[in-house]
Amino acid sequence: MSVDQATVRRVAHLARIAVTEDEVAHLQGELNAILAFVEQLGEVDTDGVEPMTSVIPMTLPLRADVVSDGFYPERVLANAPAAEDGFFAVPKVVE
Repeated sequence: MSVDQATVRRVAHLARIAVTEDEVAHLQGELNAILAFVEQLGEVDTDGVEPMTSVIPMTLPLRADVVSDGFYPERVLANAPAAEDGFFAVPKVVE
């Protein structure tokens, strides 16, 4: 896959990055190099390889999945711009 200059400008616009016309050609080359590397990764045979979270075997610490109020709701609600009956009050967005 190849990226043209119009695509570079569009990606920069979507990412809200200011790009000058002088930088477009350079960024086009960099994006094409990244996409070429991703295409190379797609050619690697990964059959029989288990997904890993790290290159070092590890177990994740687990905790009980318990719903709580954080044990100090007054402190949490103190940061809210508006609170009502122990809950965050937010503006109505759907009519």
